Amino acid sequence: MKAIKDPVHGYIEVDEFIEPVLDSALVQRQRYLHQLGFAYLVYPGANHTRFEHAIGTMHLAGRLGRKIGLSQDDNNTVITAALLHDVGHGPFSHSSEELMRERIGREHTLVNSILSDDPVSKILEESCIDPAEVISLLEGNHRLSSIIKGDLDVDRMDYLPRDAHYTGVPYGTVDTDRLIRTSMLTDRGLVLSENGINAAEALLIARTLMRPSVYFHHVSRIAERMWILAADIHLRAKETDYLEKFFRMDDIECIQSLRGSHEPVSMEISKKIMNRELYKRALYIGYDQVFPDSVAKMQGYLTGCKIAEKIAERASVPVSDVIVDIPHFPVDMKMQVEVENNDSNTNLESLSPLLSTLNATRRAQWRLGVYTPAPHRISITSAAHEELPVRPLTRQERLFQR
Repeated sequence: MKAIKDPVHGYIEVDEFIEPVLDSALVQRQRYLHQLGFAYLVYPGANHTRFEHAIGTMHLAGRLGRKIGLSQDDNNTVITAALLHDVGHGPFSHSSEELMRERIGREHTLVNSILSDDPVSKILEESCIDPAEVISLLEGNHRLSSIIKGDLDVDRMDYLPRDAHYTGVPYGTVDTDRLIRTSMLTDRGLVLSENGINAAEALLIARTLMRPSVYFHHVSRIAERMWILAADIHLRAKETDYLEKFFRMDDIECIQSLRGSHEPVSMEISKKIMNRELYKRALYIGYDQVFPDSVAKMQGYLTGCKIAEKIAERASVPVSDVIVDIPHFPVDMKMQVEVENNDSNTNLESLSPLLSTLNATRRAQWRLGVYTPAPHRISITSAAHEELPVRPLTRQERLFQR
């Protein structure tokens, strides 16, 4: 049995049946996908990859499967699905998700077309793993899907402490041992015993605190939106076959393709990202500074591009010098995990007063951003206020403009 030394979980034992899958090109590609997209431009240590995360998730899936008493065949399927759960990611992981959805209509969780056509499908069959069952589990249609795609899944149990470790932020603490020890499998799915409530709450707190400091840090967000703009311009004249090929590239291939693009804007923006010459915040405001109903109609990449064109025209600057970033409002964490309490079963929401506070915090963390090169900041700030449904400038903001 092979053992891998992991900085988060220690030694991870790799079962013999999964070794050929681990060595497949589909899984090895993940060595060259940044786990956190462009967060390395903020945190120099954030160079960990999807490959490390896949191994960690596989390890926790095996532990949880054994704890809840899965059969060997079921546990092997869960372990395999955990290792493969992120193979659908495009370059720079979540950074390419929105563009991939817009251009080829696929999200990283929809792996049917990838696994069905990849040589790994034959490898699975040779290891007595049904590829169709793995696909069903990953796409949320399997009785065991909640182990990898649930409220307290092994995916989150791995990425939160892993991302905290590599960025150095102190917010990603998760008591994975406690969560696994207090999990049970019932006819209703995974159930958490009463002893696991505090560990579940700690995971929710970690998710909430990691959002502004890591996952939505404004610098990595700006770099991500610059990359999306460069990639989109590069792809606009390309055929469908090239689009599919582009979103199967790793980070290195992707950057090289943009640096050698026939589109000068794509070349220039990719060069700026590599040199960390990033756009600046011309507008960066929270939920209480916008008119939510109007803003909700503007969310989405293509709509943001149209608004950017209007702002650029109003400010008389090149349209490629304006990026409008209107994220979707955060979805409330509902924690649809039942807690076994003596002889009754209670939803965790009714036992945890923290949930409403954390959901309010997530809304307060939301930001609308308009980004542009430093010389255009003042003109773009004014133009953005005229084009977007935001509340009037405060006195402090008007002073900043001057």
